[in-house]
Amino acid sequence: MDAWIDTYHGVRRLTRDGTMVFLTDSAVGTPEEDNLRHLVSNLGSDAPWDLVVPFLTSKHPLDYCLAYGDRAAQHGFPALVVLGGDKHVGTPRSVEHAWQLRALIRERQPDLVLGGWANPHADADWQADLLASPSFHGEFYLTQIVSHHHAGQVEQFVKAADARGVTAPGVFGVFYYRSANPKTLAMLREFLPVPVEGLAEDFARGLSATDVCALTIRTLMNAGVKRFYVSNLPITRPSQTLAAILGKI
Repeated sequence: MDAWIDTYHGVRRLTRDGTMVFLTDSAVGTPEEDNLRHLVSNLGSDAPWDLVVPFLTSKHPLDYCLAYGDRAAQHGFPALVVLGGDKHVGTPRSVEHAWQLRALIRERQPDLVLGGWANPHADADWQADLLASPSFHGEFYLTQIVSHHHAGQVEQFVKAADARGVTAPGVFGVFYYRSANPKTLAMLREFLPVPVEGLAEDFARGLSATDVCALTIRTLMNAGVKRFYVSNLPITRPSQTLAAILGKI
């Protein structure tokens, strides 16, 4: 089992432990600090850059996106996750599909390892077809956030990918839900497929946030998943929280 992290903070502490860190970009295209510039300016030599994987969405001008790939390679980042971004809000995409941007970056930076995206909540056969297509232009993929309450969808997705002969490793998204606060879960539901009722039951029967996260990972492992990224770890103690989760698996 591989456990990777999606967090903007605690990069030095996590990478010192040998944990890979994904650094997200804006999926909706709102103005924000350039995440690659932030890494180059502030990470310094305190953490191994080869364990940090930036995200790039196509919700930027195409020239920016292509230059981003060039900069990532020049600064020594070995991999880059290239996503489309939300079509319904914010800045329009510079390309219709993320695979088109990956293809363009691949032409300029053939040694850069590229990752894509898949959604186990969508039609499993369609998602597997996309991953198996020669036009995917990626060596690995991440998935939308899933939970132990989505075990059926995950099993269907894994079976469909196996049936299509998908060889790219998948890294499945797991969210660290800190409570069953209704307002928080309602807000998160605008961006993620949050199983609100199931989580409320989990916390009501005495499970902690660590227990719930570990239960999700154990359930996904039983469904055939081998790799995970954990999103929303506490800013001040990501390493300790991750160790506590892994200790319960």
